[in-house]
Amino acid sequence: MKQITDKIYYVGVNDRNKNLFEGLWPLPAGVSYNAYLIDDEKTCLVDTVEADFFLPFLENLREVLGDRPLDYVVVNHMEPDHSGSLALIKQYYPGVQIIGNKKTFDMMRGFYRLEDGLMEVKNGDTLSLGTLTLSFVLTPMVHWPETMMTLCGTTLFSGDAFGCFGALNGAWIDEQMNCDDFWAEMERYYSNIVGKYGTPVQMALKKLAGVKLDYICATHGPVWHQYIERVVALYDRLSRYEAEPGLVICYGTMYGNTERAAEVIARAAAEAGVKNIVMHNVSKSHHSYIIRDVFRYRGLIVGAPTYNTGLYHEMNVLLDELSQKDIKGRLMGWFGSYSWASKAVAEIARWNNEKLHFEAVGTPVEIRQALTPETFAQCEALGHEMAQRLLS
Repeated sequence: MKQITDKIYYVGVNDRNKNLFEGLWPLPAGVSYNAYLIDDEKTCLVDTVEADFFLPFLENLREVLGDRPLDYVVVNHMEPDHSGSLALIKQYYPGVQIIGNKKTFDMMRGFYRLEDGLMEVKNGDTLSLGTLTLSFVLTPMVHWPETMMTLCGTTLFSGDAFGCFGALNGAWIDEQMNCDDFWAEMERYYSNIVGKYGTPVQMALKKLAGVKLDYICATHGPVWHQYIERVVALYDRLSRYEAEPGLVICYGTMYGNTERAAEVIARAAAEAGVKNIVMHNVSKSHHSYIIRDVFRYRGLIVGAPTYNTGLYHEMNVLLDELSQKDIKGRLMGWFGSYSWASKAVAEIARWNNEKLHFEAVGTPVEIRQALTPETFAQCEALGHEMAQRLLS
């Protein structure tokens, strides 16, 4: 049995086969779908797992429950990777009561046609399980309208909040494992899944302020115990869009000319004192990693060729994705190249003026066909100016 506290057990599963989370985000190390069982005078399951994993999930549940009934299941979040087994749970435990808020049940009817045995809760409501009491904290838009968290003493069942990509390799509590690989994956998870909703995250953190927490049980990734302060601080920083004084240089290139300009800019920024510089070929790096780094660092320089009298496709897609994240407080410079029709520089400027609203830094560089001594110097100037702003 995977015990967390005297009466709380981990009953989740690992998915090591899925390549893309939500069909979008790479999973090089898999992902876990975490669920938890509270074994008190009344038994209570907190969240379920994706339906494809129901049988191993049921085995985990029965390892703790045995032949006893399941009294409650709390639904903190309705995304199907967490609610997908609800209808099956209802078949195996027909007397179970499903706990959620009004918006939870609106979605539940649509997803699973479940109508019976529903217990609606509001923010601050409580439920006694015997020696333990649940308290419900509604956290709408972290990152769906119905999301909530459940407190059980000093244990917080946080839903997707504080979660990260990566399957669990034997251990389930942070102090039992090496967590080094999870930190970057938590940033990538936050920036791509939750990143747009910084204000709701801040509101949720305020609701939890002053609450003593010994365990945070998220629906993905480790159970946090040893690193609770670090995890909460990371969410606080990311949701306020705070960034380190580093630089992301992201470029598209067809025949290498735009890439050569990116290298000149990077070298100039490094010579001017910027130590944290990451470079991404927008056609090679998955955009989720680029978005993570834009959340991490304050400076961004993008460049791409003109393509079919418009902006290079992958750069167009990336700028669209960034515009949907509502990122604040970033510095941005840009450059572009063309063979016979100049468009890239103007299109990047339009994206920033109309959608991104980042602070423009430096003079955009426009390269016709290949670098010349003049455009080489302009790329150096762009790197120097960005460095000056980042370090000032």
